Amino acid sequence: MGCQPLLLLWGALLCVCVLPVTGQNYTNATTKKGRSFIGREVEIANDSNQTVYAVDDFAAKVLTSRLTTVFLPLVYIIVFIISLPSNAIALWIFFFRSKKKHPAVIYMANLALADLMFVVWFPLKISYHINGNNWIYGEALCKVFVGFFYGNMYCSILFMTCLSVQRYWVIVDPISQTRTKSRIALIVSAAIWILIILSTIPLYRFNQTVQIYKLNITTCHDVLPISSLAFDMFNYFLSLAIGLFFFPAVLTALAYALMIKTLNASITDERIGKKRKRAIRLIITVLVMYLLCFLPSNILLIVHYASVKTAGIGNVYAFYILALCLSAMNSCIDPFVYYYVSKDFRENVINTFKCRSVRTVERMRISFSSMKYSKKNSTYTSSSNTKSSSC
Repeated sequence: MGCQPLLLLWGALLCVCVLPVTGQNYTNATTKKGRSFIGREVEIANDSNQTVYAVDDFAAKVLTSRLTTVFLPLVYIIVFIISLPSNAIALWIFFFRSKKKHPAVIYMANLALADLMFVVWFPLKISYHINGNNWIYGEALCKVFVGFFYGNMYCSILFMTCLSVQRYWVIVDPISQTRTKSRIALIVSAAIWILIILSTIPLYRFNQTVQIYKLNITTCHDVLPISSLAFDMFNYFLSLAIGLFFFPAVLTALAYALMIKTLNASITDERIGKKRKRAIRLIITVLVMYLLCFLPSNILLIVHYASVKTAGIGNVYAFYILALCLSAMNSCIDPFVYYYVSKDFRENVINTFKCRSVRTVERMRISFSSMKYSKKNSTYTSSSNTKSSSC
């Protein structure tokens, strides 16, 4: 698959950037309480009324290391370069080139939109990390960025769940009322967007930027006061991970497992069997990519906030931001496992780049079909004449 080079690059860069951070001071960091991305308020004499926070040595080392200033922006640059054009093209195809607006097209169009809205904010994140984790765009834009980052990531998860359930119903009940299901798909999609908007409101209620003493940087969401981390953020992200990932993940895995079981049971004819086996391999690939991208980050998210609340230790956050790279990579994998595997979709992309309108493509198909029919007809006539002459 196209994601293998990205995973190899991710692993190589991880070894280069992470080992210098964790190798030397990790033992000391784990034995002391407070070795985390926790900000402690510091009283200093200054003219401004802005609150200043200090972090421990471990957090300071991570915030100034190649892990966050080289590795993270490099990963997000690669994801941005691949994801932005692929999802933009997919969205264009779904809106302007697809005639049949069946449920799968509706869900895939919303998935492409969610992924696109997820990556358009990456330039700010890339600039933030390259600039030494220094946020220069203000508190308001930081809140919007964090809201869109988490909101669209979980929005993608929900639409992937909808696609898995919809595909299962197509296999179980292929003959159904398309109009009714399309209307249901539109209602479900609208409900998901409303749910995501409501679920990200708490992120706008708390200050996300923190000025770090001695490092002379202003972080965005990476360092927060202990009161916010231990109570408000713990309850919020716990609800987010369980409600918007773990429940949908179980539903997605169940739908794909039932699909595989149904397809395996129907493999009898050799001609159909090859297509069914290919479909099963694609289903397994999609499920593995889904779990690989989102499961580590959500598990580490819960472990991080739980450790902060119970022991005041947040070392797990360093591993969480690495796992978050996998979640971000999903936005550039989605187009190739959901859209570009379809022959019709690839043809639409080619026709788009060749500037062929939908009407022109339809005329070409009609012309090609008539040519094939005329050739078959002439072949049949010539063979009939040959037989009559031989008699």
